[in-house]
Amino acid sequence: MSEQASDPPTELVHLDVADGDHVAVATITLDSPHNRNALSRQLVTELFERLETAERDAAVKVVVIRSSGRVFCSGADLSEATSQGMEQGAREIVRLQRLIVAMDKPVVVEVGGPVRAGGIGIVAAADIAVAAEDATFALTEVKLGLAAAIISLTVHHRMNPRAASLTTLGGEVFNGVEAAAYGLVTKAVPGDQLAGEVRTLCASLATGAAQGLRESKRILNHDLLERIDAGGGEMAALSARLFASDEAREAMTAFLNRKK
Repeated sequence: MSEQASDPPTELVHLDVADGDHVAVATITLDSPHNRNALSRQLVTELFERLETAERDAAVKVVVIRSSGRVFCSGADLSEATSQGMEQGAREIVRLQRLIVAMDKPVVVEVGGPVRAGGIGIVAAADIAVAAEDATFALTEVKLGLAAAIISLTVHHRMNPRAASLTTLGGEVFNGVEAAAYGLVTKAVPGDQLAGEVRTLCASLATGAAQGLRESKRILNHDLLERIDAGGGEMAALSARLFASDEAREAMTAFLNRKK
């Protein structure tokens, strides 16, 4: 008897390119509800691939990253981290942030709901971030014996220093309005206006010429790109070491057991 073919893995990140007035906006949607869009290896790999596809599409002027459900991203996949470690995962998240920063096209994030830990690195890497006023953010790493290491490359570049200290050391929840005041997001709007605000913003960005957008983005992100290249390896190694520590493994296991 022949073996039954296994089902193909479910796609966790979708890419849709919509044309309007000869300008295309690429919308990339995180769709991994079973783990609240955690940064599993599959999700990070697919997000990287969708971004590369949008970058290669000459018709695309602007890229949007959003989520299909209420949660934007819950951070690192702790189940994977406890079973497989974070050596590879940390390097790949650094690489993902770098791609977002280095792309020739503006990247906009639409944050309608909770973002935690590593997911905040995606928000910070984007050129423009629009959040719902009641969206919630938290750098929860400190609660688990970890540190916001790999995402510090982008998060601490965006946030003002006092806000970075408060949120990184405290690990407490803050909302979209506070995220805007801290410099983490560009603006916060009422939740029912979020999608419309992002559409309007993308239409405005798309009026820029491709060369103008590319060169302007390179100027804006020059220092951030240097920061990632200089510190990415060190922060990935630190993150992997902390995830492998007894203190963090015990805290992560307890957290996962509480969720069950």
